[in-house]
Amino acid sequence: MAKKWDKDFFEERDRLNEIVFSNEHLGIKRFFALDEQAYHGGALDEQTKEFMGLVASMVLRCDDCISYHLKKVYDTGATKEQIYEAFNVALVVGGSIVIPHLREAAEKLESLF
Repeated sequence: MAKKWDKDFFEERDRLNEIVFSNEHLGIKRFFALDEQAYHGGALDEQTKEFMGLVASMVLRCDDCISYHLKKVYDTGATKEQIYEAFNVALVVGGSIVIPHLREAAEKLESLF
């Protein structure tokens, strides 16, 4: 069985964000706010946007981003089958270089379900 990872991931993410934000850099704060707001529901719902974030993160091979969007899309009520469909799109778009990231994401997904 895959280890439970999400609690530790988000705690560490929050800890590191506190370090970044402690420097009070306006440009960084604005970018983070823009990033967060991009995933709010609008013409596209939150789940669709999180799926887009997950696929883009897999293609770009950003493990932290994959973990983040995987948990967020799970939290929106996505099914395992829907998430595997997104994994497939990422694999087709990104090619075989995505495979190592797909493996890690699949293991994390198992622990969520």
